[in-house]
Amino acid sequence: MKQLGTCLFVLFVGILFTRCEKDHLMIKPDPQKPLGDGICGTVTDYDGNVYDVVRLGNQEWMAQNLRTTHYANGTSIPQGSSTSTTTAYRYCPNNSSSNVYPYGYLYNWKAVMGNSSSSSSNPSHVQGICPNGWHVPSDVEWTELENYVATCSYYTATSGNVAKALASTEDWNTSGNSGAVGNDRSQNNSTGFSALPAGGYYGSISEFADDANFWSATANGSNAISRYLNYTGASVYCSFGSSKTDGYSVRCVRD
Repeated sequence: MKQLGTCLFVLFVGILFTRCEKDHLMIKPDPQKPLGDGICGTVTDYDGNVYDVVRLGNQEWMAQNLRTTHYANGTSIPQGSSTSTTTAYRYCPNNSSSNVYPYGYLYNWKAVMGNSSSSSSNPSHVQGICPNGWHVPSDVEWTELENYVATCSYYTATSGNVAKALASTEDWNTSGNSGAVGNDRSQNNSTGFSALPAGGYYGSISEFADDANFWSATANGSNAISRYLNYTGASVYCSFGSSKTDGYSVRCVRD
């Protein structure tokens, strides 16, 4: 299970606000947002699933959770009913295939990484489960995203905190905690990242509508580092001790 630890946000300056690269779809800049931020194209996985791409600072992320059943080379990822550190598995959120769209599948760490080793680099250079031209974000890349959103006055001014800026306006359980993801959900998702509470798989399904859990490509001893948002909280949290048998959501980053 998860060992909790709040991610430390180190604010930095010198963020370069650039446009989407010329081979991406261009968007009309919102005068209230940093130049270039927002939906800037799409990416298609092996199965033909199409995902929006959201640019935030110098990164481009999938704006929906991955729901592929194959690696980019065509190798299938079996649907699991048990846990494993050596066999790749995917799981349906809340045990229902009807939740795969839009929540995506939950994957164990073996499925996410394929045959790749842990990476702490930025970029990670771990394609793993991602489409060609994309990779699994390292812990450092998640930190870059969090720092960027925390630094940008547009997102913090409208959302109050990083978690609300990243969380979808829909499907979260309601919380009475001020500033929480589940409180005043209409103020969520100023970034367009649209994190959904797909929950997790720990030998059984848990946390649906409560948590959005995301893998990184970075191991921590025999475990791995993940990120999560909780409907009662105002922060993006790090779990430094997520079991590699757990099933979490995946967001890929463009190379």
